[in-house]
Amino acid sequence: MNALLRHRRTPRFATIAAFGLIAWLLPYQLGGYAIHVVDIALVFALLAVGMGLAMGIAGQINLAQVAFFGVSAYATAILTTHEGLGFWPAALIALVATALIGLLVGIPALRMQSHYLGIVTLGLALGFINWTTNAEMAGGAEGISAIPVPPMFGVDLSSEYLYYYVEVVVFAAALAFGLFVVRTGLGRRMMAMRDDPLAAGAVGAQIPLLRMTAFMLSSVFGGLAGILYAGLIRYVAPDTFNIANMFLLLAMVVIGGRQSLVGCVVGAVGLTLIRERLVDYPTYAQLGFGVVVVLMVVFAPTGLAGIPARVRTMVDRRRGRTAERTALGPFRPYRPAEGGTGPDGEPVLEIREIAKHFRGLKALKDVSLTVRRGEIRGIVGPNGSGKTTLFNVISGFYRPSGGRVLLDGRVVSGSRPYRLSMLGVARTFQNLRLFGELSVRDNLLVALDRSRTRAIWRYALWPVGIWRQERRLHRRADELLDRFGLTGFAGAAPGALPYGIQRRIEIARAMASGPRLLLLDEPAAGLNGEEVRQLAEIVRSIRDSGVTVVLIEHNMGLVMSLCERVTVLAGGSVIAEGTPAEVVADHAVIEAYLGDSAMAGMPLPDTSEVTS
Repeated sequence: MNALLRHRRTPRFATIAAFGLIAWLLPYQLGGYAIHVVDIALVFALLAVGMGLAMGIAGQINLAQVAFFGVSAYATAILTTHEGLGFWPAALIALVATALIGLLVGIPALRMQSHYLGIVTLGLALGFINWTTNAEMAGGAEGISAIPVPPMFGVDLSSEYLYYYVEVVVFAAALAFGLFVVRTGLGRRMMAMRDDPLAAGAVGAQIPLLRMTAFMLSSVFGGLAGILYAGLIRYVAPDTFNIANMFLLLAMVVIGGRQSLVGCVVGAVGLTLIRERLVDYPTYAQLGFGVVVVLMVVFAPTGLAGIPARVRTMVDRRRGRTAERTALGPFRPYRPAEGGTGPDGEPVLEIREIAKHFRGLKALKDVSLTVRRGEIRGIVGPNGSGKTTLFNVISGFYRPSGGRVLLDGRVVSGSRPYRLSMLGVARTFQNLRLFGELSVRDNLLVALDRSRTRAIWRYALWPVGIWRQERRLHRRADELLDRFGLTGFAGAAPGALPYGIQRRIEIARAMASGPRLLLLDEPAAGLNGEEVRQLAEIVRSIRDSGVTVVLIEHNMGLVMSLCERVTVLAGGSVIAEGTPAEVVADHAVIEAYLGDSAMAGMPLPDTSEVTS
C-alpha cells in the first residue's frame, strides 16, 4: 500500500515542481506590460480562490468578495498614508479587519440561503462602493495615492518583476492552504453542508459555524488580494472595486469551475488575459463573458475543471466500466457488547407528551413512549400518522410545540441536530440524503470526524495535527467500508450506485458517528427480499453491539421479526403499544392500519427469517 501511494504521489510532485519552475522563470520571458498583467492576474486568482471556497465548496452565495478586496486595500492605504504606519503592520491590521468583516457578512447566511443571500451580499458590496465614492477618509472618487512601497530586506519592490515573486510566494502558500482545507475534515464538512445541510447537521456538522467560517475564509483571501494590490499599484480608487469587476470575478469562478480551487485559478488567469486582449472592446467583452457564463451553467455546470471527469464518465459508460458491476461484499457483524444483548430495563429515550403543530395542522398529539437500552423498537402506522415528524422532533429538525424529549434522562428538546449527533443520536432518512458530490468514503469520513468547527485554529497553527487526524480517520473509514461490504465502492459517487447499496451506505454513515441511539426511517423501502434479509442481519448486529435502535417501517414481516416492542401511531396519536403479537391482534390497529385482509395473511413472529 505504501509503495502504491508513493507511486501515485511521484507524478503529482513532479507536476508541482514543473509548475514551480515555470512560475519562477516566467518574468525572464515577459516585457514590462506583460509582467504587470500577470501581477494583476495573480491578484484576481487569489480573489477567485476565496470566492470558490465560499460558493463552490461551502455552497454560500457570496457577491461581497470585491468588497473584501476593497476593504483590505483601502485599510492598507488609509493606515499608511493617513496614520503613518509601515506597510506590513498596516497590512496585518487590514487583514484582521477584513476577516472580522467577513464574519459579519456571514451573519445573514444563518437566516437565509439561495438568491436571498446573494441579494444581501450584493447589497453590502454596493454599500461599500457607495462609501468609498463619498467618504472623505477614502478620498472620494479621487481615491488614495502615494501608498508607500512595501519594504523587503532591501529589495526594491517598486519593480513589478521583483514584486511578482512576492505575489507568487503568497499565492502559492494561500492556494496550498485552501487545498489543504478542502481535502481535510473542514472542507468535507463544508461540502456536505453544500450538498445537504439537513443531513450534514444530522451527522454532526455545525452548520451555523461552518457558514460563518466559509465567509471568513473567503474574506481572508480577499484581504490578501487587497494588500497585494495596494502594494503593487500603490493607488486605490472606487473604480477598481465596482460591480463590473465583481461580475467579472463571478464569471472567472463559474467558467473555471466553482467546486475546484485549481479551476478557479485557471478561470481567473484565463479571463484576465482575455480581458487585456479585448481592452479596446469592453462592451463586447462583457457581453461575451455573460454568454459564456450562461452556456457553462447550462451545459457544463462544474466549469472547465469538471470536463475531464465528465469525459471519463462517458468513456467508462461506453466501455461498460461502471460501479454497478462491482459486487457488494458481505456484512461483517459487530462484536457483541459485554453483558449480553436485549433490553436491560434502563430507558435511553423518553418521549413525554410530545406535540407538534404546523399552524392549524396537529401532526403529533401528546405522544409518549419509552425506549429501553438495547431494544429494537418499531414504530408503525398509516401514511400521515406522524412517524417521520416524531423522528424529526427527536433528532432536532423540529422544535416540539409541547412536551419533552429525554436522552439518558437529559432533556434535549429543541437541541440542534449537530448537538444531538454529538450526544450519540444518529439517523437515516425516508428519502435518501447522501452527499451526492462526495465519494462513498468521504460520506463516511464526514460522520467519523467528531472535531468541532471552533478548532479551525489548528489549520493555521498546527496542521501536523490535522494530518495525523486524517490518517486515523481514513483507517477507520476503511474498516467501516470493509465491515459493510462497501470497499469496492469507496471512490464512487453514491448517486451512481443501485438503490439497495445506497441504503446500506446511509446506515454505514449513521454508524460512523458511533451512536448510542440509531433512528432508521423506513430502511427497507425499495429493497428486494434478499436485501431485506441482509438489512435484518445488519440491524440485529448493530443492536447486539450495544446500540439502541428505533425504526419506522411498513414492512410488517421485518417489524415482526426484529422488534421486541412496537408502537402504533394514527392521526398523530399512539393507539397501541406492546409486543408484535399483541399489536397485530389489537382491533384499533387492525381498523386504522392493518385491515382485516392484512391481518388474515400476517405471519406469526419468526426471528429466523424476514420476508418482504
